[in-house]
Amino acid sequence: MERDIKTRRITFRYPAGSMRRHYVQDDLAMSHVVSVLSAAFPEGEAFMIRSVRAVADQITDPELKKQVAGFIGQEATHSREHRELNQRLQEMGYPAAFIDRATRRGLEARTRYSSAKYCLAMTAALEHYTAILAETLLSDESTQQMLGQGEVRSMLLWHALEESEHRAVAFDVYAAVGGTHRMRVLVMLFTTFGFFALAACASFMSLVRDPDFYNPRIFFRSVARLFRSPFFSGEVFRRLMSYSRKDFHPEEVDNTALIEKWNTVLFGEQGQIADHLH
Repeated sequence: MERDIKTRRITFRYPAGSMRRHYVQDDLAMSHVVSVLSAAFPEGEAFMIRSVRAVADQITDPELKKQVAGFIGQEATHSREHRELNQRLQEMGYPAAFIDRATRRGLEARTRYSSAKYCLAMTAALEHYTAILAETLLSDESTQQMLGQGEVRSMLLWHALEESEHRAVAFDVYAAVGGTHRMRVLVMLFTTFGFFALAACASFMSLVRDPDFYNPRIFFRSVARLFRSPFFSGEVFRRLMSYSRKDFHPEEVDNTALIEKWNTVLFGEQGQIADHLH
């Protein structure tokens, strides 16, 4: 499938004092979960770029080559922009630097000790997760409202748009280099277990540093809201599970209209963050 995957030159800024402690709708749990994900993104994106570059010389399809270039450009920009946010989160008391170091060590070890094809299968699995989360955010107004109106909202919407644009690239590269269905499914199982275990541990470690964690009323209400959010809906889990089908492909759910809408909303003539481009 032909798809224009642009590398946008964009910059976000988070001046000191511009963010509340619980910057995601003043919510304890969601603020910490988003912070943990943001802290892991820079090294996660670097791993994905390494994994695709490792087999880039095996790709012969000109259209896929073009998409790989766009994928690498977008992921490199995501990594840079999340580092900017993570610096502010660290100053606010979130353990972003520790999570960043731990993610780097884990993923560098994975690159060192696993085959190139395994790393590519892991990248395709992670891209499946990020695409579903991104499209859930872009499709659900209540989820967007949770992010408020600040710079974090703008950055996450931009990131979600680009994850939706390049959601099939790693999967197609994996198929192009002869990746098997068996490995794809097994790696997804291993990746799912590792991702959720590490995300839960990192979120708990982040939460225990927050005084509101020790207020049962605040904590339990916040956790209940988290699990009632669209990110834990039946539709999200159905899409996640579809990955195990032999005939699965990321483009089987059409997101063309969603991408067109958010390109206009964010970058059209009156785009919300058109002035962030340079």
